[in-house]
Amino acid sequence: MTTKKLDATSTSPYPLSENTVRRKGRYKRIRILVYADFVVLMMVLFGSILIRFGTNWPKGFSTYLVGFLVASALHLLIYYFGELYDNAPRIGAKLWLPRVTALTSIAILLEAAAALITDYYLMPRGNLLILFVFGSIGVTFNRWLSGKMRVHRYGTPRVILVGSKTDIKMGKEHIKECGSKLVVVGELNSTSQLSSEIASRQATDVLLLTSGLLSEIYPKPLEDLELNMVGVFQQILPSDTLLGLRRSIQIAGMPFTSLRAHTLSTSRSHLKIFTECIYLLVLSIPITVMTLLMATYIRIIAGKKIIHKQERVGKFGSTFNMLKFRTMRHNAEGHTGTVKAQKDDPRVITGLNWVRRSRLDELPQFINVLKGEMSIIGPRPERPDFTKEYEGLIPGYGRRHDIPPGITGLAQVSGHYHTDPSYKLGHDLQYLVNWTPILDLQILIRTVWVIFIGRT
Repeated sequence: MTTKKLDATSTSPYPLSENTVRRKGRYKRIRILVYADFVVLMMVLFGSILIRFGTNWPKGFSTYLVGFLVASALHLLIYYFGELYDNAPRIGAKLWLPRVTALTSIAILLEAAAALITDYYLMPRGNLLILFVFGSIGVTFNRWLSGKMRVHRYGTPRVILVGSKTDIKMGKEHIKECGSKLVVVGELNSTSQLSSEIASRQATDVLLLTSGLLSEIYPKPLEDLELNMVGVFQQILPSDTLLGLRRSIQIAGMPFTSLRAHTLSTSRSHLKIFTECIYLLVLSIPITVMTLLMATYIRIIAGKKIIHKQERVGKFGSTFNMLKFRTMRHNAEGHTGTVKAQKDDPRVITGLNWVRRSRLDELPQFINVLKGEMSIIGPRPERPDFTKEYEGLIPGYGRRHDIPPGITGLAQVSGHYHTDPSYKLGHDLQYLVNWTPILDLQILIRTVWVIFIGRT
């Protein structure tokens, strides 16, 4: 199947060679951090054995080596899913120790749980506490050292201030008074020349000091700036706290929030895929049984050709054939063209209305999930004609394509078939920004309830 992009390719304000240098530097820093964390963990593990037992180890060297390698690999995996290897902002005070400590705790709890279940210990139980304390300190130190080396190699962050004259003046005073290690290389009262100014002044970050500027740079040029690893920060005003913002970054004594054009980082996307694989394993038997029962029922009611294929828009705007159980008459759109589904749609075959209401016609889409075209939970895929229309009417609509579309999602368990697309987009973006495995589990439970009550 041929895929296509619905969005036009944007023009970057940076030359290709500079983009390549930035990305190579980022990937190199990530690799070095992974190696450094591995060395720290292994040093702590072997050091704790030497401190506790000297040379009289309870078990042989090879046994501990295997256990320590497994434990270190688990820690690195947890750190990766916890975004410790994502590209960190160049500016803004970031407290690494609380996050590292929390992730180390998760890894150690998993190791302890596995030991209780299998009765196989990766290390002496007393060493877990030592690993927790000194492992957390060592991994945090690696990030502090990485930040220092980053500044040494690439220089002091160069920022452009954007906002009203009053806000820019106040921002410069804060930067000067706080002794922040920032270099202000430009001042703009509007965002119209932002991309060209960043390129000409080789700025690394942008501080938006006045409210209302976000709508001017999203989705463009914010997407291009993120691609080129230029940090963009919006100052948080007192009224913004009413929105319930949970994450803030302190820059020169001023509160900011980091802006991203794309919602899920690569590591969080991989964690989502990992959790969905677990869901597939757990649900494989009931899904298979329900699919066979529905296929038999629809074959009796609707006759032959029970599977309906429909072109939908997937991740990054590529198209694919989504599978559904056929609940409408053959050639239902033959004379009308593309038509939105309606409540009590007259095209639905008698006896299959309840199948649509309960969403059981979506069961074949688990095949799309296995093919990698969809996920279990995510924004519902839309048809290309409607997607093109919505992208022209609703700013930021394309952001819902950051991840593979889902069989169910927050918009589906919160809204209805006739819910306005702009409201559905709000649910979708809320889901992407606040995604956690717990949120997915909540949506799965709510989906079961929607199926049970047959809500449309």
